[in-house]
Amino acid sequence: MDDPLKMVGSLQAAVRRVEKHAPLYNVTTLDNRLGGFLRQRRFQTSLLIGFSVVALLIAAIGIYALIQYSIATRTQEIGIRMAVGAQAGDIFRMVISEGLKLSLTGLVLGLVGALCLGRAGSSLLFGVTATDPLTFIAVSLLLIAVAAAACYFPARRAMKVEPIVALRQE
Repeated sequence: MDDPLKMVGSLQAAVRRVEKHAPLYNVTTLDNRLGGFLRQRRFQTSLLIGFSVVALLIAAIGIYALIQYSIATRTQEIGIRMAVGAQAGDIFRMVISEGLKLSLTGLVLGLVGALCLGRAGSSLLFGVTATDPLTFIAVSLLLIAVAAAACYFPARRAMKVEPIVALRQE
């Protein structure tokens, strides 16, 4: 039979023959019942994922803005370095390394905070522990990749600084 709900009438009749005062109401399938119970949890999970993506985007924009501001305030220094003989690749590596140092410092502080506060949120977790190493490694790699991508564009822009133009700026 394709639809188990088509049997409801005959099942109710069979139960009534055995016990005519047995309460029978809201008859549905187990899949429908489980779907109703899990609907709210799925909604909460999708909200959490959505907010996590927004937080990751805000972090990437913040890293990008910080590195871009750092380069903008150091345009003369970068111009002097290039005038003295620094290659574009050296400037690129300098900007990327400084951005990643800041990001790694923030990541280490965040991991320490997550380890300390993880026990408080452990009751909300299902299937993982508050100190799940795979989760910590995956999130760390994702944040480092976001930081590297956020540092890339300002570093490319710093490579193109003209020494004469940079030295004339105040």
